Amino acid sequence: MKRSVLVLLTALALPAQLALAGMFDDKEARANIEKTRADVDILSGRVELATKNQMDFANQSEAMKADLARLHGQLEVLLNDMEMTQKRQRDFYVDVDSRLRKLEAAAAPESRQTAPAQKNDSGQETRDYEVALEAFKSNRYVEANTAMLAFIRNYPNSSLLPNAYYWAGSSHYQLHEFNKAIDLFAKVAATWPNDPKAPDALLAQSNALNESGDGKEARKIMQKLIDQYPASSAAQTAKQWLGGKKK
Repeated sequence: MKRSVLVLLTALALPAQLALAGMFDDKEARANIEKTRADVDILSGRVELATKNQMDFANQSEAMKADLARLHGQLEVLLNDMEMTQKRQRDFYVDVDSRLRKLEAAAAPESRQTAPAQKNDSGQETRDYEVALEAFKSNRYVEANTAMLAFIRNYPNSSLLPNAYYWAGSSHYQLHEFNKAIDLFAKVAATWPNDPKAPDALLAQSNALNESGDGKEARKIMQKLIDQYPASSAAQTAKQWLGGKKK
C-alpha cells in the first residue's frame, strides 16, 4: 500500500518537475534571445556607423577628386598662359632683333666713315666691332658678349658704343643673364637718348625685366618707351604688349 502511494505521488510530482524545468529552460532561452538581440543591435549600430563613415569617405574622396580635377584645369590654363606670354616675348625680341640687324647693316658704312680714330687705327675698331657682331649673329653669345665688352673698354669714344652696349645686353639676354642685360639696355637709353637704338633698348630692357619676374617694372618701362618715343615701331610693340596684358 505504501509503495502504491509512493508510486502515485511520484507520478503526480513528475509533471510539476518537468514543468518547472521547462520554465527554467524557457527563461534561459529568453535571456539568450535578449542577449542575442542586444548583440545584434550593437552590431547593427556598428555596421550602420561603418556604412555612414564609408559613405562620408566616398563623398570626401569624390570631392577631393573634383578639387584635384579643378586644380589640374587651373594649372593647364596657367601653363598655357605662361607659354603664350613667353612666346609673345620671344616674338617681340625676334622682331626687335630683326629690325636692329637691318639698322646695323645700314649704319655700319657711315660709322666706318665718321668714327674717330682709335689708337690710330679706325679700321681695327670697325673690324673688332664686326667680329663681335658676327659672333652674336652666329648665336655664339658668350663669345659675342666678351667681344662687345672688350670693344667698349678699348674704344670708349667710339660712335658705335650705343650699338656695342645694346648687343652686349642682347647677348646677356640670350644667356638668360637678365639682370646684366637690364643694366646694359638701360645704359643705352639713358646715355644716348637720341640714338636710333634707344627705343629698342627700352623695349629690350622691359622684356628682360619681365623675364626676370619684375612685371610691374617692365610695364613701367613700356609706358616710358611709349611716352618718350611715341612714333617708334618699338612703341607700337609696347602698346600691343600692354594691351595684351590688360585683356
